[in-house]
Amino acid sequence: MKRVIAIADRAASVSLKLLVALNVLFFLSFLAVLLLAAGRAHADIPTCTGADMLSALQKSDPSAYQKIETEAAATPNGKGLLWKLEKPGEQPSFLFGTMHMTDPRVTALPRAAQEAYDAAATIVIETTDVLDKQQMMAAMLKEPDLMMFTDSTTLSSLLSPDDAAAMNAALDARGIPPATVAKMKPWMLSAMMALPACELARQSGGAPVLDVKLAEGAKAAGKPVEGLETAASQLRAMASLPLAFHMKGLVDTLKLGDKVNDINETMIVLYQRGDTGMFWPLFRAAMPDEQDDPAGYAAFEETMITSRNKVMVDHAQPILARGNAFMAVGALHLPGPEGLVEDFRKAGYTVTAVGL
Repeated sequence: MKRVIAIADRAASVSLKLLVALNVLFFLSFLAVLLLAAGRAHADIPTCTGADMLSALQKSDPSAYQKIETEAAATPNGKGLLWKLEKPGEQPSFLFGTMHMTDPRVTALPRAAQEAYDAAATIVIETTDVLDKQQMMAAMLKEPDLMMFTDSTTLSSLLSPDDAAAMNAALDARGIPPATVAKMKPWMLSAMMALPACELARQSGGAPVLDVKLAEGAKAAGKPVEGLETAASQLRAMASLPLAFHMKGLVDTLKLGDKVNDINETMIVLYQRGDTGMFWPLFRAAMPDEQDDPAGYAAFEETMITSRNKVMVDHAQPILARGNAFMAVGALHLPGPEGLVEDFRKAGYTVTAVGL
């Protein structure tokens, strides 16, 4: 597995999981970019770089690749982005997995998903708070400690001198003055640093991520748009995890440097293929277990994915009861024994994958 581990620094074990998992929290990166963009001149968008880790692995280490494929194949509901939801007495609805990015390969819906979206009477996304920036920021200012340190604490004060220097260097490389993020909570900055420079620039320039594009398109067509969560509830969940866990995730993400480009490129390639069950096996193979933080990440997964899945199902059911809804949520919510596909089945729905 040496070739796999060479893809990522050994010190970056937790951050690889966080880089993937942060894609389940669409509001977090959206807010971080919004705060960064305020008062900042928009520079030219840099060219996106990054190599597909999985393709390279398939050529360099076929046995390791086969092991990952086998594990992915055993993941319940690990293949497919579009799922039909059916229940007696209700018109069918659709569940679609998104990536919270502006990359054109992501924002162009596959044919079957586009048809389901166009025909839907209601569009559902994770949170509609992002559709009114002024109202959203007003709500966030009521709980400023979810985003910023409100006492004398700064990010640098929680880091060793070497890690603080690494953070400042990483920020400088992205054209972000360190002083502008000095009071940010670590999860805000982690979400920002997990984005490739090209994606960060596109979002800062106002390009919509897929979820927002779907919601704005629905509003333009006169269709109602509903949300399953609030922005504050997403941030409260993140804030409930230990600060030490978040600081380690931030430091490890910074140490990845340009490798975030490879990770994000690989995620996009897997997303295009609908291989949602492949994310975790691939990145587990790329990280050294001896430096991992299984307890910390287990808490993250329970809080940010599993628990939120159950809330989403509860909030979705009254909307689905009206029939003909198109529900778009992060693709990492879909697979697994406690993913949304399985949770909807437990709630009495027949859930069937739809070919794209």
